[in-house]
Parts: sequence; structure tokens; C-alpha cells
Amino acid sequence: MTNPATTDSMTVLTGMYEAEAKYLAAGGPGEAPFALLAPYFASDVVLHQAEALPYGGMWHGHAGLTRFFLAMSDVWESFDMVDQTFLATGETAVVLTRVRARARATGRELSFPILQTITVRDRRIVEVRPFYWDTAAIADACAVPARPA
Repeated sequence: MTNPATTDSMTVLTGMYEAEAKYLAAGGPGEAPFALLAPYFASDVVLHQAEALPYGGMWHGHAGLTRFFLAMSDVWESFDMVDQTFLATGETAVVLTRVRARARATGRELSFPILQTITVRDRRIVEVRPFYWDTAAIADACAVPARPA
């Protein structure tokens, strides 16, 4: 028997990633309206990012996610989700994503995995916790080069 919460979680996740693709195709942060993504996130959603990253910290609500996407676009020239695997059990989903990205500050290209736990309640994402394999490598690739003295 299928757990309805699991089905809801998968529907929300697949819908959100489709909406994110439309958001990015429409120009992304600063160009496209967050309204494309808003229906998939609770108004009090919390996104936790590793502190070591240039966009680290906790991002709260729709306004916080809007600022997060702007911060990401300041850091990354490109950020492509190459492959994704989903697993949902009730309200909890796990998404393994292979990312290929290019840092704006250094032009360096990276390929890395992100494993996210995502909590879905009442058909909205309420919490996202991404886990990176190597935050130091990501932060290093994104570091603004020092100016010569």
C-alpha cells in the first residue's frame, strides 16, 4: 500500500524542480519572479546551508529563499543539476543531486554531489538541509582571488 504522505512528497518535489527549471529559464534570481516557486514552499520554510559556504547560514521564508537564490547567482556563473535521485518516506524526502558548476570569482568548474533532506507538510516544503561532500573545495573554488599588494 502506498503512503499518501510519500506520494504527496514526491509530487511536491518533482513539481518544485520543474518550477525551478522554469524559474531559471525565465532568467532566475533578479529576473524571474519567485512566484513560480512559491506554491511549493511553506511561507515559513527554513533552508539550512553549511556555514563554510559563501551563501551559508539559515534562510527563512519566501523572502529568505529569494535572497538565497540571489546569493547563489552572485557566487555561481552556472549551477546545473545533472542527475537527481529521489527517495521519499512520509514527510521526509532525500534527494541526491550531482551538480556541475562554474564559480564567478575564479572561473573554476566543479562537479560535486549534494544530498538534501527535505521535509514536506501539507503539500509544502517546510525545511531543506543540504549536505555537501566537500565544503572546503566549494568555498575555495568560489573565493575571490586576493589583490596583489
